[in-house]
Amino acid sequence: MRKIIHCDCDSFYASIEMRDNPDLRDKPIAVGGRPDQRGVVATCNYAARAYGVRSAMPMSTALRNCADLVVVSTNMSKYKEESARVQAIFREYTDLVEPLSLDEAFLDVSDSSIANGSATLIAKEIRDRVRAEIGITISAGIANNKFLAKIASDWNKPDGQKTVEPSEVAAFISVLPVEKIFGVGSVTAKKMHRMGLTTCADLQRLSILELTQHFGKFGARLFDLCRGQDDRPVSPYRQRKSVSTERTYAVDLANPSVCSDAIDYLFADLQKRVAKANCQNLIKSRTLKLRFDDFSITTVSRAGVALDKACYRQLLDEAWQRKGLPIRLLGLGVQLKAEPRADKDGLQFGLFSET
Repeated sequence: MRKIIHCDCDSFYASIEMRDNPDLRDKPIAVGGRPDQRGVVATCNYAARAYGVRSAMPMSTALRNCADLVVVSTNMSKYKEESARVQAIFREYTDLVEPLSLDEAFLDVSDSSIANGSATLIAKEIRDRVRAEIGITISAGIANNKFLAKIASDWNKPDGQKTVEPSEVAAFISVLPVEKIFGVGSVTAKKMHRMGLTTCADLQRLSILELTQHFGKFGARLFDLCRGQDDRPVSPYRQRKSVSTERTYAVDLANPSVCSDAIDYLFADLQKRVAKANCQNLIKSRTLKLRFDDFSITTVSRAGVALDKACYRQLLDEAWQRKGLPIRLLGLGVQLKAEPRADKDGLQFGLFSET
């Protein structure tokens, strides 16, 4: 029986800014880009959320929702430094730590003898230490698998935790809204609602064959998740699947003919990112992303093992032809093939610290 903890820092970027500037603590704040440059909200504190401000919202919209909103520019170097301190605390309790982002991670404490082996008490101790040593709060979910632990960590936010005991799984999962299932987005949720499926108990009434017929390959996964079953291990080492860079423009780019400088800038940045990740030999395809001025998004890709600026220019032309509208955002990237794992003799295989 695994003992999994999902730790999730509360409004991480905003919490760091409020810690460093006490004048911000009682104000609604949003961390992100400038509204006059089409910036978006990276995160916001709970005071701002009360006004309907949310992550990924255009900052201009956030300011319309909350006239008193304080906008703070992102400081990624500081957030990465504080994240490393939080992760270091996690690793004092187990070597099985799987970071998902700067502000959250899974921990497998199944073999830990700390706090008499109680995952609930370990989570409480971790939260107390993060509050005392880092100066921010963190929420936690405790369960026998990753799926349930991640859901539980959101149950008593902010600065809380919830344990789902094995004996409680059936009751806990049965009333869970289908939107809480990882992989169920708005489109799939609407389809489920049209079918009269609103909770996991509703999904449990369908056979694996029926779920597969309605939801394709994802149906088999749904069959397990709606029953609270998830056998994925906590994996400390996660291989990067892609590298990308993108930019939102303060003034729309009218068409591909005026994108030359934009392509040059993004291509140079992509080269730096690929070199930093040391994944030049793992490239399997090149991708390009466009967001048009109507906020619709399209992506195109082409197989190939080398970074090639001419290829991206061709992809740009192909993508733009789909709508022919001014370009709000442009992004370039590469998809990577899996790198061979270590053999039983312990040979090192390439790992990436960022995902």
